[in-house]
Amino acid sequence: MPIKRRTLLALAPALLTGGGLLSSRAMAQAADPRMSIRAAGNPSAKVHVEEWFSLTCTHCARFAAEVFPEIRSKLIDTGKVYYIFRDFPLDQDALTAAMVARSLPPERYEAFVLALLSSQDRWAFEQGVDHIAEIGKMAALAGMSPDQFQQTIHDETLRHAIMEQEDRAQMQYKIDGTPTFRFNDREQVSQELSYEEFAKKVEAAAR
Repeated sequence: MPIKRRTLLALAPALLTGGGLLSSRAMAQAADPRMSIRAAGNPSAKVHVEEWFSLTCTHCARFAAEVFPEIRSKLIDTGKVYYIFRDFPLDQDALTAAMVARSLPPERYEAFVLALLSSQDRWAFEQGVDHIAEIGKMAALAGMSPDQFQQTIHDETLRHAIMEQEDRAQMQYKIDGTPTFRFNDREQVSQELSYEEFAKKVEAAAR
């Protein structure tokens, strides 16, 4: 079962107006390069897979460690799958980490996200530590300066942009937990998958 979204401390404004149009604020955020797609593989691949994940989701971490490497080598690197990362932070620590990840150069995004997922016990769940400071240490290793880190974690425009995308996923796809996968924008699965299960979904989506 996916981990469900917990209430975030800061609520973003509604993404949609009563008429269903993007607000002017949301449209301005859409032009922010930090909110552009973060993905792996060839966009021309026959199958596009989207994963909604949280950097504090233990199921997402296990999937990233045990299943994703095989997906990467057998499906993404071979041109069969275009894999799109979708932020769905479950709490404030996950939201802060997602902000930092999106503020790094796009080519560093995947490695940074995987590093965060593989070290959750240290930066997200360790008792008696400053979680933000631990994220800062990871950001420094990824090449982010202390000044840029402070600017990033206090950037309310970026914070609300991520939350508005999350709210949109909830409204459009009824997503409320992680991990959640969509295959070619058709089939949706809200649970961890083994490589074999994932590969079968890809095969079905390619037909």
